[in-house]
Amino acid sequence: MSATTILDTIGNTPILELRHVAPRNGGRILLKIESQNPTGSMKDRMALAMISAAEADGRLKPGGAVVEYTGGSTGVSLALICSVKNHPLHLVTSDAFSKEKLDHMRLLGANLTILQSDNGRQTEKLTKDMIIEAHRIAEETGAYITAQMDNTDQMQAYTKLAEEIWEQTGGRVDGFVQSVGSSASFRGTSEALRKWKASITCVAVEPAESAVLSGGSSGSHGIDGTGAGYIVPLWYDGVADQIEKVSTAEARAMAFRLAREEGLFCGTSTGANVTAALRLAERLGPSAIVVTIMCDTGMKYLKSFSQEG
Repeated sequence: MSATTILDTIGNTPILELRHVAPRNGGRILLKIESQNPTGSMKDRMALAMISAAEADGRLKPGGAVVEYTGGSTGVSLALICSVKNHPLHLVTSDAFSKEKLDHMRLLGANLTILQSDNGRQTEKLTKDMIIEAHRIAEETGAYITAQMDNTDQMQAYTKLAEEIWEQTGGRVDGFVQSVGSSASFRGTSEALRKWKASITCVAVEPAESAVLSGGSSGSHGIDGTGAGYIVPLWYDGVADQIEKVSTAEARAMAFRLAREEGLFCGTSTGANVTAALRLAERLGPSAIVVTIMCDTGMKYLKSFSQEG
């Protein structure tokens, strides 16, 4: 059956076992290929959920304007959803994030406010400055702010993601690994998977340079979409069984390795996920199945990668 709009193609992404990037004495690693979503990112799921919920209960009127703060992928996804649903969109972002993402947002019709970063690095101050500016614009214009750091409407998108993982693995999943930005994808997917299998080990991933979830201090890092630099509102103690720290250098090196050894061109958040998944698969042993997420496509980072790779 053919789709009615591009939005009908969101979700139901494939899952793939890694063949070469695998632990020497550990379990199998399965990667959920979220780059198959329309904008090349898992954030299409949550953007659609946030806008649809606000439309359904009247918070967002037909043709009403939307505002959000974003590190890139959420902004691109919202730009797609809002273009199809005819909502003007204003995004607050930064030069810390890839130029490809900023260009993609503009091409989909979004209006951008770009805040300057500290030498292209993501920091707690930058995250909070973006949030403050987005709320100011929403109050000034009367637009609806999706406010991803606080928005629980997106949880239903990750319940659906968990359902797909459960069905695709036939319920054989021993570990789930996902990097933390707003914490929505990690929390929503983990909570849903635990309802089916209480013994599953759910591992949250954060930048080693800004390991606040692990009790460390805030710092700057280069893993897009992760590590806000403070304890985000959707996070709570106990949501993760373990927290894994991965450095920007490790995440980038793994992204390059996945491209060269598996033919999977991904971003640094995926590199961080797979690095942490390898560690978990080693700990759980050869019989385990660990699922993690290919968050987006490396095409969103092509210029920055080509300068370094």
